[in-house]
Amino acid sequence: MDGATRRENILAALKQADKAISASKLAESLGVSRQIIVGDIALLRAAGEAIVATARGYRLQALLDEAGHVSKLAVQHRPEQTEEELRIFVACGVEVVDVIVEHEIYGEITGNLQIQTDQDVTDFINKTKHAEARLLSDLTNGVHLHTLRYTDPAALEKAKQQLAEKGMLYQN
Repeated sequence: MDGATRRENILAALKQADKAISASKLAESLGVSRQIIVGDIALLRAAGEAIVATARGYRLQALLDEAGHVSKLAVQHRPEQTEEELRIFVACGVEVVDVIVEHEIYGEITGNLQIQTDQDVTDFINKTKHAEARLLSDLTNGVHLHTLRYTDPAALEKAKQQLAEKGMLYQN
């Protein structure tokens, strides 16, 4: 299979997927290495395809934009409260799309999360425990924004109330 055909197959797979697809899974299904897929994704992005890289794989931005309301929320907490914060969101039916911090040199830095379920939270927390990297919120004394997606505005209000009760809702 040539590169152009492989990239068409990658796009087709992403359009049909209901969740993120890892580079390893794409590589296995197309009979190439993970690194080839990473390069193909870079070429697709350079060609204008809106592909989002998450901790669990790739998604098309258009598919992410289709689902419900989107808001940003400022929070602040200690690193050991990250799991509790994320579980509050998913228990209320709110997807945590990303985390955003304001860096004094680089400006806004965004990390894609796409956390929707308890399993997503578990996977993320396990990854943070085994990674040789810090959370983005460590750069800002725990202050960070989340882009949130939800279908019911009451879900966001419920999450905000619970975060406020835990002292995690940022209030300057």
